Amino acid sequence: MNYSKEFEDVFEKVRNIICENFGASESDITPSTSLFDDLDADSLDLVDLISAIEYEFDIEANDDAIEKISTVEDVVNCVMDFTNED
Repeated sequence: MNYSKEFEDVFEKVRNIICENFGASESDITPSTSLFDDLDADSLDLVDLISAIEYEFDIEANDDAIEKISTVEDVVNCVMDFTNED
């Protein structure tokens, strides 16, 4: 699938954060990676991940957006939505 340059840039940063938080290797993280099924994340892991992402991108995600997150692509799209609000 072809992604925009912005998506690719955000994905790189998100992937690095996910690798740090979950101890995963970069090659294991793709946009379709499921946070829950592939990385065995639970709700506390998601809170920690979102906190790290909010800090990295200087955004504040709302609960509605967070509830819709299940894949890495969802995380990237959420970041892009919140960074483009300015």
